[in-house]
Amino acid sequence: MRWFRFCVMTVLAALAGSAAHAEAGPLAGGAHHLAITLVAESAQPKAGSDVTLALATVPEPGWHGYWENPGDAGFPAKLDWTLPKGVTASAPVYPVPGRLVVADLMNYVFEKPYAPLVTLKVPAGLAAGTALPIKLHTTYLVCSATVCVPEAADLSLSLSVGDGALAPDTQARFDAWRRAVPKPLDAKGIFQTSDGRIRIAIPYPAGAAPKDAYFYPVTTGLLDYNAPQMVSQDGERLVIETKAGAGAGAGPLVGVLQIGAQQGLRVTSDRGTVPAAISTGAAGGVAMATLIAFAGAMLGGLILNIMPCVFPILSLKALSLARGHLDEGAARREALAYTGGVVAVCVALGGAILALRAGGSAVGWAFQLQDPRAIVVLLLLTVALSLNLGGLFEIPTPQFVNRSGGAGGAFATGALAAFIATPCTGPFMGAALGAALVLPWPAALAVFAGLGLGLAIPFLLLGFVPTLRKRLPKPGAWMETFRHILSVPMWLTALALAWVLGRQAGVNGLTLGLGAALFAGFALWIGGRRQARGLAFGWGALIALLIVTVGGAALVSRAPAQAAVAEAGSEPFTEARLDALRKANRPVFVYFTADWCLTCKVNEKAAIETDATRKSFADHKVAVLLGDWTNGDAAMGRFIEAHNRAGVPLYLYYAPGAAEPRVLPQVLTPGILAAL
Repeated sequence: MRWFRFCVMTVLAALAGSAAHAEAGPLAGGAHHLAITLVAESAQPKAGSDVTLALATVPEPGWHGYWENPGDAGFPAKLDWTLPKGVTASAPVYPVPGRLVVADLMNYVFEKPYAPLVTLKVPAGLAAGTALPIKLHTTYLVCSATVCVPEAADLSLSLSVGDGALAPDTQARFDAWRRAVPKPLDAKGIFQTSDGRIRIAIPYPAGAAPKDAYFYPVTTGLLDYNAPQMVSQDGERLVIETKAGAGAGAGPLVGVLQIGAQQGLRVTSDRGTVPAAISTGAAGGVAMATLIAFAGAMLGGLILNIMPCVFPILSLKALSLARGHLDEGAARREALAYTGGVVAVCVALGGAILALRAGGSAVGWAFQLQDPRAIVVLLLLTVALSLNLGGLFEIPTPQFVNRSGGAGGAFATGALAAFIATPCTGPFMGAALGAALVLPWPAALAVFAGLGLGLAIPFLLLGFVPTLRKRLPKPGAWMETFRHILSVPMWLTALALAWVLGRQAGVNGLTLGLGAALFAGFALWIGGRRQARGLAFGWGALIALLIVTVGGAALVSRAPAQAAVAEAGSEPFTEARLDALRKANRPVFVYFTADWCLTCKVNEKAAIETDATRKSFADHKVAVLLGDWTNGDAAMGRFIEAHNRAGVPLYLYYAPGAAEPRVLPQVLTPGILAAL
């Protein structure tokens, strides 16, 4: 029955052209089941401007017209324009349709008045008063629940070039028609087909619940129109899952997401990986996912303590407790204040990420390092800490070096440790933060707080467990020597940041950053000399530091964009290139990195860019794609997010013929890659 109806409609549509010649004209004798009127928003459009035309359509009760994709049966209207020379007409944009199931056929239809909108472009240079005769011949199919009839109409308008004046009543009608047209969504979605199912992930704010959500595909063949759709709000996205259609196209998938009565978003989705949604309606599922992500983030934060930029700060705080001059209450207050500073910064960074993503930006962890101005600030900060550890000066506020400094100093120390740890993403941390981005925002912030808690655990334990403090070395002259030794990893951090600055801002930016570091060092030396004479650090030195920092950040700019330079034997990542390699049945290794990512660089030198790995990949014809996320890239960011990661590193291996990639650990060894 389904195929019979489809074939009958095909024959009727083929006859529509001949039937059109028998029609006397639009609405002649009331013979049409769709009453169509051509309406112009302005009868006197300006030369060189656009003017919108509406095909105001009123179906006869019990009859319906069809959307641009009619569904399982029916055909969209065909528009044949006759226009003055130089005038062009756009494709029609339709309002959100309705659904009508007849004999197991899903139809996308309009049963109530509707108005497709067409934009005419009027050429520039036309004299005022120039006539613009507009003619339209349209053929279409109109159906009731039992019968379909091909119809045709000849419509016309007489416009003339003028001042573009709009009549208030006409403008009100067009405003209402435009409100019914789906708004284009700037951010792209992602779709995935596997095992006869299709999942579509569409960016959507977590705090805005859609009403009667439904996905109408414009692209044909990828969805089974009559299959039920399951819609889940999963953090900052909606996930639509349904039965896949017979088409096997690579995409993109264009469609309209209905989010309310006569409200919709027109969205384009590229093929990718869409993890199964975490249903926000299932509180238990969200709670379990949050707990797992929280534990992973906490473990990842704990590992961050051994990073060269964090370890010196943690060591100094530990040594302050080793002096043994604090009672139990004071030690606990310092530990809690330090933890508060770490957690506050992690939650603030997480909140900024969620807010930017809600606004359509594809950002992830350490997003601020994609801006050379942030690199300059971090460079000056690490240089100052290195000079402080070397004994050039004592930090006046907060006072946290070689002394307790009170709760305020401990809070500032924790905040500093968290901020300076942002270039790092260790084991467990990437998957946990990736999960946070698809959880509801309160759960996501809890995961970021878990990261901060993990980073603070060592000092928290020292503050609350007296036995651990007693195991610390006894204070003595060695502590000053150890402090100077701790300046070495901090200097290495500054060196790495200078290299990143040069990569992002070029030689001029690197020179500016080093010059700012020189002047900052000079100001710190002046303050240190005052401290050596028993005086305060001095407001003059502080103001000079502020001027150098703000000026350096303001003056630096990103170097002109250059094509990504891939490692020998690899090529820059693009989704198109990945699709081509997979269609050729090639094994593919994809890795995403950034110059400011310490874990990435260690993995590359230790595992990826080795002769053994290159030989192994070459012997097995493994294609290698490199995604450089140093300066940020929206498309790359969405691709990374689709694999449940909040940032780099991300390592994927596509075996020949495999539907999904294998996500590799964030710490690689040559053995892991050779085993692929």
